[in-house]
Amino acid sequence: MRARLRDWARAALATLVVLAGLSIAWVALYRAVDPPITSPMLADRLAGREVVRSNLPLDALGPRIAWAAIAAEDARFCLHPGFDLEEIGRAIEAWRNGAALRGASTISQQTAKNAFLWNGRSWLRKGLEVWFTVLIEVLWPKERILEVYLNIAEWGPGIYGADAAARHHFGVAARDLGVGQAAALASILPNPKAWRVDSPSLADRRRTVARGMGDVRLVLGECLPFARE
Repeated sequence: MRARLRDWARAALATLVVLAGLSIAWVALYRAVDPPITSPMLADRLAGREVVRSNLPLDALGPRIAWAAIAAEDARFCLHPGFDLEEIGRAIEAWRNGAALRGASTISQQTAKNAFLWNGRSWLRKGLEVWFTVLIEVLWPKERILEVYLNIAEWGPGIYGADAAARHHFGVAARDLGVGQAAALASILPNPKAWRVDSPSLADRRRTVARGMGDVRLVLGECLPFARE
């Protein structure tokens, strides 16, 4: 019986080592190769919905959409190692004070989820998200994390990629977005299938993001040199 348990343990350990190695190789590959598809894109296509996607280098997207996304989703993007413990602490404190528990996922976590995993709330998926977040923070520079994020995030029903979003919503390339337009796009990132860039209910959020763009711009110099205008 003990021998059988040892055999099972060895087999399980060997399997975990192989899976870990494959995941590391996968993340290393995506440092240079763009993700061909993500689970949300696949779900849209399987459901027969149109998918419009763009995929551009970070410097071709222009700095404003980068400022806006960071201001809206992860103001401390350049200051944390993938997990924003300060934001997590604030979310927990607000929950203890009676507020609804809000998400505190960083851009790195969202990139890990969108590029490598599926949507869901299971503990398995969350555990894998932590693992892949660690891997991309170790194996990719911050510029690559942001580039992949901007190109695979959903910016409207079936609209993937910041440039596709800019052309769909405003009829311009991402690099030609104004501050207000970039802020409007980033404002819908938490719920892109339901929120509209011109929704009156998001006016305060758009203004907050626009103000935040100026703040994050000041801390991006060493982390994201391209974003200095």
